Amino acid sequence: MNWLTRHYWHWKLKGSPFQSLFSESDSSEYVSIDCETTSLEPTRAELVTIAATKIINNRVITSTPFHVKLKAPQSLDENSIKVHQIRHQDLGDGLEEKEALLQLLDFIGSRPIVGYHIRYDKRILDIAFKKHFGFPLPNTIIEVSHIYQEKLEKHLQNAYFDLSLEAICRHLDLPIRDQHNALQDAITAALVFVRLTKGDLPSLNMPHIK
Repeated sequence: MNWLTRHYWHWKLKGSPFQSLFSESDSSEYVSIDCETTSLEPTRAELVTIAATKIINNRVITSTPFHVKLKAPQSLDENSIKVHQIRHQDLGDGLEEKEALLQLLDFIGSRPIVGYHIRYDKRILDIAFKKHFGFPLPNTIIEVSHIYQEKLEKHLQNAYFDLSLEAICRHLDLPIRDQHNALQDAITAALVFVRLTKGDLPSLNMPHIK
């Protein structure tokens, strides 16, 4: 969200408990977010789980993460279950969507949000926030794969880069998990962010760079 849009919503929500969310954030703190949904098409996708972890003073705070399941949406079918392995019975104690979003807001505040393919997650969350509260998720976004690509291009222009999360983790000597869920992916994106912003790139002699 750019400065002008943030300023507009800050003015529009004057007197609302949500107004402070559109204030300038403390740039030393970030939140990494990942969502699991019923579809990859934003106009049809519904939220299944939301996970987040804070990044404070260059440390990924894994001891107090945010991870909620929502009530099974109507669009949860066998195709989406194959992707994230979450069934209707797994969501029996899930939260209503509005409650899950309120808890997410309380967790992230106005901090910038970090993620892998974060524009997709942000769009899904924007749709949900507009539905329940009338405004989009206020936070600015940072895509970790873009940071990675920009760093590589400074050394190797016009090269081919594998920007999959697994390839990035291999190059940065970060752990790769066999099974993925929203919380694991949020933590992984947070680790990539810290590694890229506070460390040097390892050797560029990697098979996924051509």
